[in-house]
Amino acid sequence: MTRIDWRLEWQRLRQIRLSELTFEEGGSWPWLLRVLVCGVVVLIVAWAAQWYLASPVAQEVTEAQAQVETLKSQYATRAFQAANLPLLERRMQELDARMGALLSMLPTDSEVPALLDDISDAGRQQQLEIDFIRLASPQAHPFYITQPLNIQVRGDYHQLATFVSRVAELPRIVTLHDFTLAPASGDAGEMLVLSLQAETYRYESEAGSAGAVTP
Repeated sequence: MTRIDWRLEWQRLRQIRLSELTFEEGGSWPWLLRVLVCGVVVLIVAWAAQWYLASPVAQEVTEAQAQVETLKSQYATRAFQAANLPLLERRMQELDARMGALLSMLPTDSEVPALLDDISDAGRQQQLEIDFIRLASPQAHPFYITQPLNIQVRGDYHQLATFVSRVAELPRIVTLHDFTLAPASGDAGEMLVLSLQAETYRYESEAGSAGAVTP
């Protein structure tokens, strides 16, 4: 095996002129130059292989790993749900029961007159003078209908306070708004006039026609 004179090869490499090099004479190039060119070619080929072959595969591997993590998370969630299915079913039954109880507190269209009667009875029990209890125009919402009721009654402070408390405690859902309390005109005693708006709620496609209940 012929030994390579590195000093001579280095001198030949330094004396070479790149402008005079041709690929046809590649066999006569200095040994160091041939090694350098071969190294550059190998690096270019390796980079091209990495870019055109390995990069798409690496991208697919990354996406597959992300999908694996997503599936693991879904599996953990579903495994937890499966392990707690009896508890979830009991909670759903409890929620259904509560929802049914709340819905039963919402008067239907046919029950609104009975609700008006209950409000009138609450006023009479406190010996109030009922000026009017009127149904206002219903207001439709995406999932329910609000039915306002305009109420005006007369009595002393304690009678009115007890009346408001009785209305709020009715078995049907009724909320009270827009209170106005003023002395009764022409009355030098303790007679007061209470005006307020009560609202009840129901699930109906159409609101009933407005009406009035008077004592």
